[in-house]
Amino acid sequence: MCARRLVVSEIEQAVRALGVGPLTEAGLISHIHPLFSRVLRHSAGEIYLANHSLGRPLDRTAQDVATGLDCWYQRMDEAWEDWQGAIHGFREQMAQLLQAPRADCVVPKASAGQALRAVLNCYDQKIQVVTTRGEFNSIDFILKVYAQRDRIALTFVEPDQEGHYHLEDVLTAMGEHTDLVVISMVMFVTGQRLADLKQFTRAAQDRGARVLVDLYHAVGVFPVEVEALGADFVIGGCYKYLRGGPGACWLYLHPRHLDGSLVSLDTGWFAQEAPFAFQRPSPPRFARGGDAFLESTTAILPFYQARAGLDLTLALGVERLRTYSLGQLSRLRERLAGRAIKVFGSLTDCGAFVAIPHPEAAKLSQRLAAQGVRTDAREGYLRLGPDILNTEEEIDTAVDRLVTVWEGC
Repeated sequence: MCARRLVVSEIEQAVRALGVGPLTEAGLISHIHPLFSRVLRHSAGEIYLANHSLGRPLDRTAQDVATGLDCWYQRMDEAWEDWQGAIHGFREQMAQLLQAPRADCVVPKASAGQALRAVLNCYDQKIQVVTTRGEFNSIDFILKVYAQRDRIALTFVEPDQEGHYHLEDVLTAMGEHTDLVVISMVMFVTGQRLADLKQFTRAAQDRGARVLVDLYHAVGVFPVEVEALGADFVIGGCYKYLRGGPGACWLYLHPRHLDGSLVSLDTGWFAQEAPFAFQRPSPPRFARGGDAFLESTTAILPFYQARAGLDLTLALGVERLRTYSLGQLSRLRERLAGRAIKVFGSLTDCGAFVAIPHPEAAKLSQRLAAQGVRTDAREGYLRLGPDILNTEEEIDTAVDRLVTVWEGC
């Protein structure tokens, strides 16, 4: 038997030491920052404000990945017993975080794009799809390719003049024959949060459409209850706020779609009724529930890679993380306003980062990097995303350095 999962006591003990009250900078520095000693050591002297892009890993992440590798070294083919356990554990943790009714509602995928394709490939006929211009590049690209191949008829909803999207515009664009709506809860460029998605989802479904919601910039940022949301499908991953790196993504299916009536062409031997029986029934017999949406042999290490971040997020609690994040974002917005730098949107309708409109946003980000502040830029917006590893001093210093490079752009 290979080495089992490392006990999470170091995370549990650190979180217990914080107490049950609101998160504080002093408490986080004392108890949580040591869990990230490796990445903090390598980035010493740099202010990392791209947490909305790629989350920083815990020290234990490397140990968890090593555990998955040990199974390979020590057990060879028998490692699948442990590897299957890792996949199941990932599904259980994501179901808990999503407040899903059962673990098999969550189907592991390598990317959110793969999850989208699994849904699109459930349809045997050309379908009508409505989406927004604000979806992430991969989602946008996949939809355009399907439209180019005449698999879908695609309608885009535009933002208003200030860059905001409105759900009533999406409903207007739907008409009476839309089959699928693809929409984000938090827009990846601006951080705009669409807060009324539950009512929108019900209205769209009343018109006969299914709804797919992209939660990549929402899960781990604020509490999400997918069953109450009512969406038919939800996609996302652990790359950002859940600190799981690339490859640990998922597709959530509402329980009403787990009765076997919905089948995707994106499939493989793990979607069979009994994959390790190595039978070949004709017609093929699918597994029950969400397992019918599994595919061929998947990469295993991403599910080990995602453990520590999920453990920490669940232990800290998303509500506490959100409260602390809003405090950081409020400070950042106030400092920027004090320097007459305009910020997109408001604190009441945002995700976990601040977006600053600027025609030379990419150049600003490059100049900030030269000043030791790591940010990113997307489509005319500079994005700054603090998290629990950032201090108030870092936020203030980042704004000061932004001011120094602002005038030259």
